Amino acid sequence: MPRYVCVAFLSLAVLFLPREWFLNLGSVLTPEASVRLLTRNELLKYDGSEGSEGLYLAVVGQVFDVIKGHKHYGPGGAYHFMAGKDASLAFVTGDFTESGQTDDVSSLSPSQVMALYDWLAFYQREYHAVGLLIGRFYKEDGHPTEALLQTQALLADGQQIKAQSEAGRLRFPSCNSQWSAAGAGRVWCTTKSGGVERSWAGVPRKIFSPGSTAVRCVCVEDPFAADEDPNIQNYDNCPPDANSCPVEDELLES
Repeated sequence: MPRYVCVAFLSLAVLFLPREWFLNLGSVLTPEASVRLLTRNELLKYDGSEGSEGLYLAVVGQVFDVIKGHKHYGPGGAYHFMAGKDASLAFVTGDFTESGQTDDVSSLSPSQVMALYDWLAFYQREYHAVGLLIGRFYKEDGHPTEALLQTQALLADGQQIKAQSEAGRLRFPSCNSQWSAAGAGRVWCTTKSGGVERSWAGVPRKIFSPGSTAVRCVCVEDPFAADEDPNIQNYDNCPPDANSCPVEDELLES
């Protein structure tokens, strides 16, 4: 029989659930309601095969009823292998072999964990959440496991890296560039270069990434930024206040 646990005993667990979880559970997470807890063997009974009890799958330990997507997750569907189990790793790696159909996501990088949680948000948005899977991510009492906390820590790292990258892109937008067959070209800045609309155009500068031999052309608002940051350099044979510079073929990343 499926296990149930009162919400009163999930006060700690719900602190670690994404905001979308509460939005999609709707009437399930109420003071009078309970959250269903399933074992792996119980979830397996919902693989959509003949005689099964329904069509469920789990992502990061959260279980969803995917019966409305039967053509995808039911027998013969392209993603039937995901039914009745938590195959979280396969959502990111694309490894649909038996060994790849696992909920062990400890090998994922922060950015890959972000991609996994994008999938989780998709299921929270498109399908009905029915409970939690006891095992790698949730204990028998519904509390999060250490594995879930570690996964969420990687998610936080990925979000921080993304925020820093976005802040860097806004501060140093990419240049426009044009190259000839001979390898020569030019880089220049406008108020829309790098996909960032702004009030200033800036001047082209080379920016170096630590540990990499490649350089990237960015638009810098302050022409004297290179004097303060050793990772930023002026282009040779180009006036420091010019918004367009001729360049030779080099290790340049867009």
